[in-house]
Amino acid sequence: MNDRKKILVTAFALFSLFFGAGNLILPPKLGFQSGELWLWVALGFCLSAVFVPILGILAHAKLQGTIFDFGKKVSPTFSLIYSFIIYVISISLPSPRTASVTHEMAIQPFFDSPSWVTSIVYFALVFVFVMNRSKILNVIGKLLTPGIILILLAIIGVAFFNFKFEFMTLTYENPFTNGILEGYQTFDAIGAVVVGGVIIVSINLQYKEDSYAEKKALIQKAGWLAGLGLFLIYAGLIVTGALFRNEFGELTTRTELLRSISLETLGSIGNLFLSALVSLACFTTAVGIVTGAADFVKSRFNGSQNAYLVTAIIGAVLGVVMGQLNVGDIIMVAFPFLMLVYPLTIVLIVLNALPEKFTSPKVFKAVVVTTLIFSLPDFLSSIPFLEIPEKTFQWIPLAKFQMGWVLPALVVFVLMNLIGKRKA
Repeated sequence: MNDRKKILVTAFALFSLFFGAGNLILPPKLGFQSGELWLWVALGFCLSAVFVPILGILAHAKLQGTIFDFGKKVSPTFSLIYSFIIYVISISLPSPRTASVTHEMAIQPFFDSPSWVTSIVYFALVFVFVMNRSKILNVIGKLLTPGIILILLAIIGVAFFNFKFEFMTLTYENPFTNGILEGYQTFDAIGAVVVGGVIIVSINLQYKEDSYAEKKALIQKAGWLAGLGLFLIYAGLIVTGALFRNEFGELTTRTELLRSISLETLGSIGNLFLSALVSLACFTTAVGIVTGAADFVKSRFNGSQNAYLVTAIIGAVLGVVMGQLNVGDIIMVAFPFLMLVYPLTIVLIVLNALPEKFTSPKVFKAVVVTTLIFSLPDFLSSIPFLEIPEKTFQWIPLAKFQMGWVLPALVVFVLMNLIGKRKA
C-alpha cells in the first residue's frame, strides 16, 4: 500500500472512530439554539471537539504506546488509576449511548421492537468486530467511513443550496464557552486517548516493518486530515441547525431535530438515509471504545488474549445494560464526570503534545494536581442534588464559564518552567 493510501485509510478510520452519537446529535441543536451566533458556538465546539482531540492523536504519534503513557510522568499509580477511570467511563457511558441513539433514530421509526433487542444485536456485532481487531483499520477506513461522509455531505449540501442564509436573532449567553462545554459531551478528547491507542495497535499490526519515524509521520498526517474533516462536518451541521430555526420553531430533543432536518433535506427517503448514517457512525465508535479497552487490559496482562476476550465481553454486556437508558438520561449522568475528567484529559493531551523540554515530570505533576483541584468546583456544581450557592466559587477566574481550571493550570505551567530554567 502506497503512503498516500495509508494516510487516507488511517484518516478515514480516525474520523469514523471519533464520529459517533454525540458528534451527530449535538452540533445541529447547538446551531438551532444559537441562531446568528452560530460562528462563535462553532469555534468553541471545534476547539474542544476537534483541536484538542487531534492534539491527542499527535501526542499518540509521539508516544506510540497506550493511554498509560499519557500519565506516567505524574506517576505509574496515577496513570493506572486514570486509565482505569477513562475506560470505565467510556464503556459505561459513550459506548452504550451509541446503542441508545441507534435505537431511537434508526430502529424505532421502522420497527416496534424493544430497546433491549436492539442493544443485544448491536453489541453482538460490536463484539464480532472487536474479536477481529486486525481488520478494523481496513474495514472502517475503506468501507464504513465513506458511507458516513457521503450521507452527511448530502444533508449539509442540500441545506446550504436550498435555504437562504437568514438566521434568527436569539438570546444566547456565552456562545463560545457554551460551544466548548457542549464539545465535552462528544467525549472526543477522551476518545483521542482511547481510539488513538486503537490506531497505534492497528498500525503496528498492519505495518510492522515501518520505522518509528514512518509511523509517526503517518499518524500525524492522518490526524490532521481527520481533524479537517471533523471541523468541516461540525461547522456544516451547526450552520444547518441554525438555518432550520425558522423552519421548525421550538423542538424539544436533539434526535427530533436531526430527524426533521434529514426529512426536510432528503425528502421521504430521509429517514432511511438517516438510519444508515446513525447506525454507521454509532457502530464504528462503539467498536473503537470496546477495542481500546480490550487492547489496554491485554497490555496490562502481558499480552493475554484471555484478558482481551473477557474485557470485550464486559464491554458488550455493559453496553446492553446501560443502553436501556435514553440519550438524555445518559448525557445527564455523564456531565458531572466530564467536568472533572475532561479538564484533566485536556491537560494531559497538551502536555504530551508539547516538546519534552517544557514537560518535565515535575511540570506534569504540578499542572495535573492544579487542574484536579480547580476542576472540583465545576464537578460539585454540576451534581444536580447538591445545592451550592452560585457565588461560592466565583472568585476563581473563568469560574462563571465552568472553566476555572484553565488559568491556574496555565500559571503553574509557566512558573514551573521558569523555576526549572533558573535551577538549570
